[in-house]
Amino acid sequence: MIIVLGSAVAQPGQFDEALALSEEHVARSRKEPGCMAHAVHVDTENPLRLVFVEQWADMAALQAHFRVPESRAFGKALAGLSSQPPDIALYESSPLALKA
Repeated sequence: MIIVLGSAVAQPGQFDEALALSEEHVARSRKEPGCMAHAVHVDTENPLRLVFVEQWADMAALQAHFRVPESRAFGKALAGLSSQPPDIALYESSPLALKA
């Protein structure tokens, strides 16, 4: 499984547009093959910062997601609304069994 953590800090006055754009991207991404979870959250310590948490079945599914024209357009649009370059990190993981 691939975990994606990302964030973007909206420019003052651009947060509502950045959030709406992000919510559309999340809803669209959830329908893609291999998407196990995709969410956007507002940072409680910085109300202009959006945090993305994603789970993908494998790297092939994530790479396909990155090739979707709407995903690339989203990245460019979000960067244009941000006060600094958006941040993204990818992690390969496997679930751990919890002992009762």
